[in-house]
Amino acid sequence: MDIGATTRTGGPAASGEDDLLPQARALQDDLIHWRRHLHAHPELSFQETGTAAYIAAELEALGIAAERPAPNSVVADLGTAGDGPTVAIRADIDALPIVEETGLPFASLRPGVMHACGHDGHIAVLLGVARTLASRRDGLGGRARLIFQPGEEVPPGGAQALIAGGVLNGVSAALGLHLWSPLPTGTAVICAGPAWAAADRFRAVIHGRGGHGAKPHEAVDALEAACRCVAALQSIVSRSVNPLDAAVVTVGTLHAGEAFNIVAGSAVLEGTVRAFDEGVRQRVRARVQEVLTHTAAAAGARAEIDYVDGYPPLHNDPGVAEVMRAAAARHLGADAVHTGPPEMASDDFARYIERVPGCYMSLGAAEPGAPAYPNHHPRFTIDEAALPLGVAILVETAVRLMRHGE
Repeated sequence: MDIGATTRTGGPAASGEDDLLPQARALQDDLIHWRRHLHAHPELSFQETGTAAYIAAELEALGIAAERPAPNSVVADLGTAGDGPTVAIRADIDALPIVEETGLPFASLRPGVMHACGHDGHIAVLLGVARTLASRRDGLGGRARLIFQPGEEVPPGGAQALIAGGVLNGVSAALGLHLWSPLPTGTAVICAGPAWAAADRFRAVIHGRGGHGAKPHEAVDALEAACRCVAALQSIVSRSVNPLDAAVVTVGTLHAGEAFNIVAGSAVLEGTVRAFDEGVRQRVRARVQEVLTHTAAAAGARAEIDYVDGYPPLHNDPGVAEVMRAAAARHLGADAVHTGPPEMASDDFARYIERVPGCYMSLGAAEPGAPAYPNHHPRFTIDEAALPLGVAILVETAVRLMRHGE
């Protein structure tokens, strides 16, 4: 299946595609209703029982049979498999442990839990895709598999259980999008190749020996050793990674000490590693462990390291990216569809397209004239005008990929 030959930007539209955006915009009231209900009722990763039940009920109201192959997941097939391709389209459904500060009338009703990454919008878009495809199910030329996935925000993520359960069986391509507040509504970024980074996590406990602040020579200062480690970690990218490659090492937390006049006997630091290339990722992992071990030892302390592999690099298939770029260009305009830059953020959609060709799009959702608070910020929100754009682009991309088998 030479996906890249399916269509070209500016080529003739397939039958029925000209009315996709008007049809998607006609769903705007429903898209907003779905999104706002979900925004007001967020649930944390792997706790999305109410969210999954709501999604299943909405699909069943559309006459679409829903399955629950993993806890808090919802999967539904539309169309006929036959000899045509099966295209998977995925939305993540979990929220974050953040206290919302938007002041919106539909703000979270669950204290300390918020849809601060746009997943409420992702669910609404995929429900809109479901309704649009359901109205065309007899002429799809293949099958669409709609995947509502729990637990994207917490590694190892929810994709693994679904994949192990067979959600990609028979799938020819996988599609997804992320609403992205730094981008203006009506624009998109679709990269061929590296698009989102791998993201790993490390935690180090620095063991020293506590003592009196007036007699540091009789102690081993774990706080001072940890500070050396933080400084040394910052040299990894500049001195151990090829300048033509990209990587990030960030220490996000450092906790140590009990009182102003006590030498800290232990310290804990945590951080993240990001990279687009698997070789670079493994090189940085090795260097993080070496730097922590030897820097702590040079200070007379000992480092106990826990390094957790997160999500792999997300590399879009060039052929599928070309099809999605063509669909986006038809609905947004060619000048509004950009090919980069890639993001150092991560997403476990990468696990799907490790196994099948696929593409993940960043779709602009910045509210016009409002501060563009980033994803994961307590004041994050989206421009709901982006929702029908996502529906139209995903539907057209999926239909073009399914019809390629004709």
